[in-house]
Amino acid sequence: MEPRCLYILLFLFLLSESETCLADKGARWQKYLTQVSEATKTYQSCSQENCSCHISVLKKDLKAFSSGITKELVMDTVRRGVGTHYQIIKHKLYREPECMFPARCSGVEHFMLEMINRLPDMEMIINVRDYPQVPSWVQPVLPVLSFSKTPDYQDIMYPAWTFWEGGPAVWPIYPTGLGRWDLMREDLKKSAARWPWEKKSSKGFFRGSRTSPERDPLILLSREEPSLVDAEYTKNQAWKSEKDTLGRTPATEVPLVDHCEYKYLFNFRGVAASFRFKHLFLCGSLVFHVGAEWLEFFYPQLEPWVHYIPVKQDLSDLRELLQFVKENDKTAEAIALRGQKFIEDHLRMEDVSCYWETLLTDYSKLLKYKPKRKSSYNQITRKPDREVPRPLGGAVISALLVDRRADIEPATGAISFRSD
Repeated sequence: MEPRCLYILLFLFLLSESETCLADKGARWQKYLTQVSEATKTYQSCSQENCSCHISVLKKDLKAFSSGITKELVMDTVRRGVGTHYQIIKHKLYREPECMFPARCSGVEHFMLEMINRLPDMEMIINVRDYPQVPSWVQPVLPVLSFSKTPDYQDIMYPAWTFWEGGPAVWPIYPTGLGRWDLMREDLKKSAARWPWEKKSSKGFFRGSRTSPERDPLILLSREEPSLVDAEYTKNQAWKSEKDTLGRTPATEVPLVDHCEYKYLFNFRGVAASFRFKHLFLCGSLVFHVGAEWLEFFYPQLEPWVHYIPVKQDLSDLRELLQFVKENDKTAEAIALRGQKFIEDHLRMEDVSCYWETLLTDYSKLLKYKPKRKSSYNQITRKPDREVPRPLGGAVISALLVDRRADIEPATGAISFRSD
């Protein structure tokens, strides 16, 4: 046989092998590609006007009270101590003297005071604990407002205090607590612009404390395949030894803006819903959302495969999902951009305020009595907008941790250096 014929046969063989390989690759990921295709085909985006994207959530939450809320029910709820009792009387806000978490109450009060002149008289119980308070078996349903819940609870969801202040304090990056969503949005947008998709590192990234063993498989996968995932545990208030960080020294905290350097970011539940979820999308990175149980008011409009990658709670599918997005980069980028656009368009500060106002207005219409001010309650007045320190960059944090002469003032976040 002539050499030319041999070359032709070899070329045809290699071409056939290549086509077979591509076909096998396509078939391998077809189940995920089909889920993306079907989800995007049926998805309908919502309007930006009057927080209408989220209104179905509060209507569903308030449905249990369609026959009205009596004074007896409210007073019984107050006696149970499941939340902080607030009253709005003649466009003034009053609160019982004690609040378990003052910064959280302050974050909630910011929004109520913002619209106080448009709100009718009412009284309500607002839970500022992490956990919801009204299990599905409780009858009659108690009118308790909570920031997060699972389908096993009947609480009325409200936008969390952390949209303004009172979020978890993380030294040294968020010494006064995570908050001021309006400022964080701008910081994350700038970071996303510095790290467009094509410049991001093609690996998963996670930094967080071990609030739940559910996170362990990700940390272990990172140790096994560091080229696939960079995930480490950091220290929290409960940390006692390296046992609490799976036998390793706690990692340095990484500001949310520095997460934008990576293509794949992970969201896990904390004690309840995680406050990091909304931030991750603004990086323009692909969010892997673990478990679907815990909700905040804006979660239901975020669709799996449209805005994020859903991951089983035991993470048994995580390795395969990471391989899928690495081999289907354009699909991954499209999901990431849809998630980013949703948060940019439908979780603005004006949407948060709008939801608060609509929720309280609709709730007030359910009260079957006119509340009277309790004389022992304190009037809450609006405070000047507090200065919030911007999160420190990774390089600055590393320097601070190495040079322990640096101090951060807890009240202001100001950095100073000791001379000793």
